[in-house]
Amino acid sequence: MSAEGSRRASGRAGVREVAALAGVSTQTVSRVINDRPSIRRETRQRVLDAMDALGYRVNNAARALGTHRTRTLGVIASDAALYGPSAGIAALEAAARAAGLWITTAYADAADAASVSDAARHLRAQGVDGIVAVAAHARTLDVLARVADDVPVAALHAGAAAVAQREGAALAVRHLVALGHRRIARVAGPARWLEAAERDAGVALELTAHDLAGGPRWEGDWSAAAGAGLAASVARALAAPGGATAVVVANDQMALGLMAGLRARGIAVPGEVSVTGFDDNPDAAFYRPALTTVRIDVAADARRAVAEILGSPVPSAPPAPVLVPRESTAPPA
Repeated sequence: MSAEGSRRASGRAGVREVAALAGVSTQTVSRVINDRPSIRRETRQRVLDAMDALGYRVNNAARALGTHRTRTLGVIASDAALYGPSAGIAALEAAARAAGLWITTAYADAADAASVSDAARHLRAQGVDGIVAVAAHARTLDVLARVADDVPVAALHAGAAAVAQREGAALAVRHLVALGHRRIARVAGPARWLEAAERDAGVALELTAHDLAGGPRWEGDWSAAAGAGLAASVARALAAPGGATAVVVANDQMALGLMAGLRARGIAVPGEVSVTGFDDNPDAAFYRPALTTVRIDVAADARRAVAEILGSPVPSAPPAPVLVPRESTAPPA
């Protein structure tokens, strides 16, 4: 029977019509709908094609009752206008789709426990299979542990993946030391962010390892405006006797603002001071000058977070960070 004939006979396509058109059993159709394993790819595609031809629509509410899964992953995010969080959300979307899931995102002020609680309760009400925190603050995971109850929780750049944050920051310091810098200042991200704390710890540990600890340190809110606002303080530190010859910045956006602010004050990068960033955002190669930065594998971390939610095997170690040398760093004058 044709697809059109099936629709006329049934009034509304159901599992039997899909099975008949695909040439499989109704049990096979049910297994495809519920994303069960051990179905040949060709068979699965034949069922999906039949569903499309018949206009069959899966009843997600009914499927959730039968499987106790909605195939939806909840994401709590904050500061999504910044490159880091937005890249994390995009990576989670890709990782979730590869695992047969969709995501639904709730935005919250991660510094506000009530805001995080409200977002978590909203996602739980949607019946999500788990919750992943993006750009988590120190208190975010504590709040989720209380509110999420029996829903699995994970976070980007947490646990074993935090090693990449620390090691990446250490790479930036090693690069500057290899160029001959011995007076290195740093601009950290906001301490309440877990990523900022890990990066700052990596810088501090590496400076200590080279007996270079104790240099100037400032803190910004991740934005280019914050970097530009710190330019005056950095310029004064550079001009002081024995002043710094390089600055390690916690992300690319602050590094962009800092370099613009220094340029406005007549301070050449890298002629008078070298600057490094972190994240390797898509514009970093086009900054003036092109920014030396650190790249981490956000996609791999997103896959790890999704695997944690699903209870799948998780790689024991994240991919190593990579230093991307460009024009913003040079030997000290």
